[in-house]
Amino acid sequence: MFNIGDYVVRLSYHKDILFRITYISPNQVARLKGISYRVVADAPIIDLELADGMRFTNQETNIMNIVQTNVERIIKQREEDKKGHLPRFQKTGTVLHIDGDAFYLNLCLKYYKTLDIPAIGEHIMESEQPKKIRYLIEKYNPDILVLTGHDALNKHYKNLYDVNEYRNSVHFIEAVKKARAIKPSMNDLVIFAGACQSYFEGILAAGADFAASPGRVLIHALDPVFIVEKVAQYPFHKVLSIEEALENTITKFNGLGGYEIAGKCRRGGPVVEEQKGTSKQNKPIKKVEPLEELDMDNMTEEEIERELRKPIFMDTDGEFEERMRQYMGNTIPL
Repeated sequence: MFNIGDYVVRLSYHKDILFRITYISPNQVARLKGISYRVVADAPIIDLELADGMRFTNQETNIMNIVQTNVERIIKQREEDKKGHLPRFQKTGTVLHIDGDAFYLNLCLKYYKTLDIPAIGEHIMESEQPKKIRYLIEKYNPDILVLTGHDALNKHYKNLYDVNEYRNSVHFIEAVKKARAIKPSMNDLVIFAGACQSYFEGILAAGADFAASPGRVLIHALDPVFIVEKVAQYPFHKVLSIEEALENTITKFNGLGGYEIAGKCRRGGPVVEEQKGTSKQNKPIKKVEPLEELDMDNMTEEEIERELRKPIFMDTDGEFEERMRQYMGNTIPL
């Protein structure tokens, strides 16, 4: 007996991907949503098997290990790049990630945070994305836009280049067109769009810089994150090749493609650090002795004149210079 919310695998596909049941029709066909892959599929109940607490299939477990390795390598490389250089601050591209799936959205936001990429997430169904894209771009003014969710190619398709053969590609294409109408320049807005088996050529033609899926394969839920990380961290004055952009993705050229673009990262400096007290011994500064109080009423004019000619400070020239050096050493230059 199967219920909505159950985690299942498909027997006919050798239990390759873990799904969750989102709907069961009266004729016992289940609507399935992938857990690791951005795919929606239909399957007869008799083709399903309960996952029994399984979090990932064996194949998916291997891929999640790759994801973790990629994240660790990215963070380590950033630390290596800092060595031998003066401290710098930087401004990376801000991401607006619009996702038709709340679970995937939260997963991506988690990894954006881990990779130190400033990101804003919006859960919006694929069909609603074209209607709300103008409002969201004007509200957040992002440098990088991600339009994703679920998609699928008709199992019995006749024409690979007919947008009607795809579940949601038409919505991604329309959303990209509207986004590009607002920000026509790729230098102002970098766009990734698409999901599993999406109409790759149509999405690029609409104005996207990166898209899924040239091989009409399933893309991993985190593929957009790894593309965005490259774009956001790459220097604005350098061209990011498509090969480097896809370096850390899971599905690479089979699932993703696009154009070479300029990066979105701007580095600056200097970093002003609070100066701490020096460890070296400073010579004590001589105190200025207070002036002796004079009894002006009982002094002659000659005595008053003689007192006025006396120097106020008793430092020698060398002592005065040492005093000034100590004073300057204890101040922070502006």
